[in-house]
Amino acid sequence: MKDNVILIGMPGSGKSTVGVLLAKMMGYDFLDSDLLIQSYAGKRLYEILRDEGNDYFADLENRVNAGIHAKKTVIATGGSVVYGAEAMEHLSSIGRVVYLKVTPKELRRRIKNFATRGILIEEGMDLDGLYALRAPLYEKYADITVTCGRGSLQKNAEKIIKALADE
Repeated sequence: MKDNVILIGMPGSGKSTVGVLLAKMMGYDFLDSDLLIQSYAGKRLYEILRDEGNDYFADLENRVNAGIHAKKTVIATGGSVVYGAEAMEHLSSIGRVVYLKVTPKELRRRIKNFATRGILIEEGMDLDGLYALRAPLYEKYADITVTCGRGSLQKNAEKIIKALADE
């Protein structure tokens, strides 16, 4: 049953912040898969990446997201969840996948400290390169795309609710 809302998008797109408000507005629970990963590993995201490396992190993220069982829940995923085919297949089977699309310019404004953010990125790659790599994957997996700009959290959550209703 697809009674969950799965939020995907770039780091800084608002998945967690808008997700909490969206869950309140819909009367749903809220789950942040990055917090599940941290709980499982006993470390913050950037520490997992630093200590264990990108491949370990990607595998862990895929396994944790593929194991989520929830009902009437807004699920905020990590930005790199789209690299895990099993995770995305599972998440797509339990909810409507909403891509929160934000321009690279807006992402640069929102993300202040890239290093401690816990972002799965290849060494030497910048935000524009990461965006170019991930955007096609977000579009591939999304049931719905909602452009979230500089508007308030409330307005962005309302845009998501409208897009879900129009689906």
